[in-house]
Amino acid sequence: MTNTDWKSALFNKRMLICIFTGFSSGLPLYILISLLPAWLRSEHVDLKSIGLFALIQLPFTWKFLWAPLFDRYIPPLGRRRGWLLISQIALLVSIPAFGLLHPALDLWTIAYLAGVVAFFSASQDIVLDAYRRELLLDSELGLGNAIHVNAYKIAGLVPGSLSLILADHLPWNAVFMITTLFMLPGLAMTLLVHEPLLKAGAPRTLRQAVLEPFHEFITRSGWNSALLVLAFIFFYKLGDSMATALATPFYLDMGFTKTQIGLVAKNAGLWPSVIGGLLGGAWMLRLGINRALWLFGVMQMVAILGFAWLAWLGRHEVPGAAELTQLAIVIGIEAFGVGLGTAAFVAFIAKTTHPLYTATQFALFTSLAAVPRTFANAGAGCLVEDGALKLASWLPAIPCAGMGWTKFMMLCFLLAVPGMLLLLKVAPWNGRQKSL
Repeated sequence: MTNTDWKSALFNKRMLICIFTGFSSGLPLYILISLLPAWLRSEHVDLKSIGLFALIQLPFTWKFLWAPLFDRYIPPLGRRRGWLLISQIALLVSIPAFGLLHPALDLWTIAYLAGVVAFFSASQDIVLDAYRRELLLDSELGLGNAIHVNAYKIAGLVPGSLSLILADHLPWNAVFMITTLFMLPGLAMTLLVHEPLLKAGAPRTLRQAVLEPFHEFITRSGWNSALLVLAFIFFYKLGDSMATALATPFYLDMGFTKTQIGLVAKNAGLWPSVIGGLLGGAWMLRLGINRALWLFGVMQMVAILGFAWLAWLGRHEVPGAAELTQLAIVIGIEAFGVGLGTAAFVAFIAKTTHPLYTATQFALFTSLAAVPRTFANAGAGCLVEDGALKLASWLPAIPCAGMGWTKFMMLCFLLAVPGMLLLLKVAPWNGRQKSL
């Protein structure tokens, strides 16, 4: 690829828009999976209950059910921009409401509110994914999605770093309000960008919007191929998703303060994530998505072992420079490896999505990818901690494994293996994925 090609691929308006789509998509999710657990843990909520809060992410696993509505109906501002504006305004209103509640008294109310935030966040993701797929050229999918993933992870620094530092100095209601203000750049993007041109008209009926995307995917290469693709999407990110499900409570249990986590743990992953994402996008242009999935998948598996090593070292009563360096190294490797794997994974999903059915098919694939983060992660706390898990007063208690952090991280490493094995069928090393 010539220097001119590189410049035209990197420096264009579409890549700039991908920065905003990634940041807007990542911020509300990281509020739920990073800031919310830190808030609950600092208010002495037990780890088993915090683990169950992963179930509030159910909208991310079921978003394909209402995605056809976003393909069928066109609000003011257009099919993509109109729905984006609605979901972003809803997030701006609902997220600050966390600061009005107290975990010791309003735990169920917090859970309901988190479910509402997850619903609007998932709705925003549906439209952002569809918009990005319609915006990018096929040759730009790898690099564009790598930039999107980078911005997605950078957005995590707000609730996972800045907000944690603020929480040591400000009340939680102020922290949630300040964090919510970072949604404004995404809102500005929605108002300023143009609606993408439709490759075909919007579905004429709701039935057509619901059935045609699924019919096209199944009949494209047959049932066996469709099921293999769905299984791969489910398993490829399972290991690292579980390993990072309780990352902030894990760091707290290792003895690190919220300020240390905010300054060291989160920021140590910024530049490795940015470098890894950009290198991943560039390498995909040369390697192809298939080979990138192999190489980057191995790297994200290795990253999990860093957490196991950190857990093996044990809790530090007063973490010093050496302990903070160890934490920074582990987080840096995780950010680089998992960032690479996520970039290739999202590019694979985008390439698998038919341009005529972007919202529904993209939502289906990303919903399936979110299942491990929701259901498997919900039991992560019970796998780590002793005791019993009580889902409801009328249900019997479920005994917890109590395997501790080290064994739990090794289990996460093993759970990454099935996704790699499925690459033999879904994305063979010397194979080429067909462009739609």
